[in-house]
Amino acid sequence: MNFETYPDRPGFKGDSETGREAADAMKECSGRYRRMALDLVKQRQAQGILPEEAADLTGVPRTTLQPRFSELRAQGLIVDSGMRRRNPSSGKKAVVWVLPQYAPRQDAGSEA
Repeated sequence: MNFETYPDRPGFKGDSETGREAADAMKECSGRYRRMALDLVKQRQAQGILPEEAADLTGVPRTTLQPRFSELRAQGLIVDSGMRRRNPSSGKKAVVWVLPQYAPRQDAGSEA
């Protein structure tokens, strides 16, 4: 793994100077927050967790944790469970993240 590039390091979109600065500011602590998010996903097993739920449990701002879930997904450490739950703050449905072992099974008829 190259720990200097996304998803092992915080990323940003486009040529945004502010995005680059924000990613650089998270460089030192993003690993700790990724581990925190992954630990919560592991604890929840098949029930999974929303980033907003993780933020509520840890007291870490959602805006800090949400990108860590994206990084974990890009690393293949977590997957979309196929379930959706409502975020407590907005009432909008969001992806419930789980470990790959709890991922929905692929259709048995789609063998290669």
